[in-house]
Amino acid sequence: MTDDLKPSKARLVDRLRELLREDHAAAERLARDTAEAANHPEAKPENDKDTRKIELSYLAAGQAARAQELEAAFGRVSALQFRSYTDRDALEVGALVTLDYGDKERRVLLCPAGGGLKLSDDHGDVSVITLQSPLGRELLGKRVGDSLELTVEGRLREIEVIGVE
Repeated sequence: MTDDLKPSKARLVDRLRELLREDHAAAERLARDTAEAANHPEAKPENDKDTRKIELSYLAAGQAARAQELEAAFGRVSALQFRSYTDRDALEVGALVTLDYGDKERRVLLCPAGGGLKLSDDHGDVSVITLQSPLGRELLGKRVGDSLELTVEGRLREIEVIGVE
């Protein structure tokens, strides 16, 4: 199936995988470069108070851990079977949900990883949210027509589920 014939959600998920893959590759490069810098002759301490090498080593370890997290996130998203939903189905990970915030509509993709990433398709922007987020936790199990209350930007908001794919 050519990319432009794929359903919208499938294209969004493909883009999410692509972004996670790109982030993982960048994190691996950064970890490798920082580790090399930590072992470079110029990082050799000049005296007992010089901590450049230690600091670079800690930074490289943190960046390597981030690369591993991104690799695991890519795996979780790739392993998930995204399916179509009807208005009667309870929301779960994999649902593309349209929400009514009263003054605007917002589309979110419930995913096992990638929270905070922004995607877009022919219908507009889509925010990736996970079950670790307050909104993701509240949406789990809801159906089209259900409402929930959530504090958003310091204000208690009523949010209604108005669509799902």
